Amino acid sequence: MLHIERLGKRFGERPILDGLELALGPGEYVAVIGESGAGKSTFLNLVAGLDVPDAGRVSIDGEMMCDVPAADARNAAAAEDARTRLRRSRVGFVFQAFHVLPHLTVAQNVELPLVLLAVPPAERQARVQAMLAAVGLGARGASPPRELSGGELQRVAVARALVHRPALVLADEPTGNLDPDTAAGVLELLARSIRGSGAAGILVTHSTAAARTADRVLRLERGRLQETGPGSNDTPQPAAAVL
Repeated sequence: MLHIERLGKRFGERPILDGLELALGPGEYVAVIGESGAGKSTFLNLVAGLDVPDAGRVSIDGEMMCDVPAADARNAAAAEDARTRLRRSRVGFVFQAFHVLPHLTVAQNVELPLVLLAVPPAERQARVQAMLAAVGLGARGASPPRELSGGELQRVAVARALVHRPALVLADEPTGNLDPDTAAGVLELLARSIRGSGAAGILVTHSTAAARTADRVLRLERGRLQETGPGSNDTPQPAAAVL
């Protein structure tokens, strides 16, 4: 589902990512941890096509998100359009800030990715209802977001990330605004949903407890990902060795 090869990014003279490699198959869910400033957000932005690397390539479900130096700067606008289309159709996002639109109902918020993909209305409604039921919000579709708790809002965000059946789900500190008990429930839901849908998933977090909900834990250090294993104190190994 996801292939990253020799990914590199610099800010001025400072290398942030340096030859990073990662491959994920269907239903595979990994957590990425690391110190502040290690490049975790940069990594997610490059994978999602929100930023362009200085080197390397990222492909999602067989489609190229970026390929440097193969990309032609003269076609920068066309390349950005292609990244936007791929991101819209094959990537789902769950972030710390719920990004739920307050003027829409819960169901309308979940429906947004399907509207952008021009899915027919009848199919949209069926998929939204099924997804809301899957996250335990089947009776809340008509509710405005202001009536929901923080945990319920994050469940809306999970439903919205998965409703268009993406190949890749990216979660950036998705429980940072939640209390521990609510966070545990959301993390369990996210992990179960990713594995059950057949998507690949990446969780970026500072929390070791959150990281342990993933199949593998990778540490971003010195521009590369190193395998640590969930809850393990083993000596890290290069992630490329376990692809």
